[in-house]
Amino acid sequence: MSSRERIGRVAMSRIALVAPRETMRAVLSEVADAGTVDLDPVPDAAATGAGEANDELDHYSGGALAHGRVSALLGWTPAAALPELRARVEPLGGVAVDLPAPLGVEPPTLLAPRSRVAPFRLLIDTYGTVRYADVDPTPFAAFAFAVMFGMMFGDAGRGLLLIGLGLWARTGRGLIGRMRPGWALAVAAGVSATLFGVAYGEFFGPTHVLPAVWLRPLDEPVRLLVAGLAVGAALLAVSYVIGSVNRWREGGMRVAVYEPSGLAGLCSYAGLGLLVIGLYEGVEAITVAGGVLVGVGVVLVFVGRYTAAGGHGAGAAQATVESVDGVVRMGSNVVSFARLAAFGLTAAAIGAVVWDGTTALWGPGGAALAAIALFVVGNLAAFALEALVVGVQALRLEYYELFSRIFGEQGRPFHAWYIPRAAAIETEEDSCISG
Repeated sequence: MSSRERIGRVAMSRIALVAPRETMRAVLSEVADAGTVDLDPVPDAAATGAGEANDELDHYSGGALAHGRVSALLGWTPAAALPELRARVEPLGGVAVDLPAPLGVEPPTLLAPRSRVAPFRLLIDTYGTVRYADVDPTPFAAFAFAVMFGMMFGDAGRGLLLIGLGLWARTGRGLIGRMRPGWALAVAAGVSATLFGVAYGEFFGPTHVLPAVWLRPLDEPVRLLVAGLAVGAALLAVSYVIGSVNRWREGGMRVAVYEPSGLAGLCSYAGLGLLVIGLYEGVEAITVAGGVLVGVGVVLVFVGRYTAAGGHGAGAAQATVESVDGVVRMGSNVVSFARLAAFGLTAAAIGAVVWDGTTALWGPGGAALAAIALFVVGNLAAFALEALVVGVQALRLEYYELFSRIFGEQGRPFHAWYIPRAAAIETEEDSCISG
C-alpha cells in the first residue's frame, strides 16, 4: 500500500474484462470470488443477491458486450488489485485490460480500508461519499470532533469513563459491544474530554481533586467564550483550505477561484478575520488589508455567480444577494461555535449542582450513604445526558459548519461485486438436484 493510500483514497483503474463467450461465465466466477471489481450495469441488471449466485453470473455473462466469439464487460478495480485479478482470469482465456478513464466519468471512491484513520470513517460515511478527486477529510474530521466534544464535555472523570466504554465497545462483547463501529470516536472524545477536564480542574464536577490548569468555566465564562470562538474560527479556516483544494481538484482553477467554498470564500474569510483583528487592536494597516481581502473575495463570488446565472440584470441581482449573504453567513458561522463555551458552562454547572448536593448531605447531621448515592447517580445521569447532547452538537457543527465547505457534490461509493465461489457451486448443485 502506498503512503498516499494509507491516509486517503485508493487509486482506481478502469478495466475491460475480455474473454471468449464460452468461458466468460467461468471468468466472472473468478472475478466474483475475488471481490475486487465494481462492474458497470448491464441491460436489465436487477440485483438478485448472493443467495442467487448463478442468476447473477448468468445475468452478467449474458449481458456482456459481444463481438464475434469475444465478449467484454466494463468496470473499476483498485489499481493494486489488478495484477492478482489478471492472474485469476488469464488461465481461463480472459484478460483484464487497463483502459484510460473516460472523460466526464468519475471513478468510484474507496477510502483506504487499512489506513490509520479508518476507525474514524464513521463520521464521513454518515455524512456522504467523498468524491474521488477530493482530499480524504477523515483526519481533520476526527480531530475537529474530538476537540469540540472535549471542550463541551470537559470533565476528567467522565472522560476516563468514556474511554473505558469505548475500549469495551471495541471488544464487541455485551450490550456496549454493539456500538463497536464507534469505539474509536468514543475513545478520542474521551481523551479530549479528559484533557479539557484537567484544564478546567473538573473531575466528576468541581471536586478539587485536580487543580485548574487553564481556567474554571463558571469563574471565567467570557474567557471560555472567546476561546470557543477562536477554536471555531481556526476549524473554519482549515475547512476553507480543504474546500479550496477540493474545488481545484474537482474542476480546475476556475472552479477553485470563484466558488464560495473555494479561494473566493477563503479570501473573504481571511479578510474578515484581519478586519476584526485590526479594528480590535486599532491597527489601520491590518484593517485596510482585511477590507481589501473581503472586497476581493466578494467580487470573485459575484463574478462566479453572475456567470453561472447567465448574466443580465436578473443574474446581477442574484449574484449580489448571494455575495453579500455569503459574507454575512461567515460571521454567523463563527458565532455558532459559541456553543462550545455554552455547553461547557452547562456541563460545569451540572457538575457543580451534583457536587454541592453531595457535600450538603455529607456534612454534619447528613446521610453519608445518601451523599454517595447522589454522587454516583447524579454523575451517571449527567454523563448520559451530556454525552448525548454534546455529541449531537459536535456533529451539528461538524456537518453544517465544516463539511458544508469541504464537500461539494457527493461521490459514488465503490461496490465490489463479490460472490464466494462456494456459494456459486452450492446454488449450481441445488439447481441440478431440483432439476
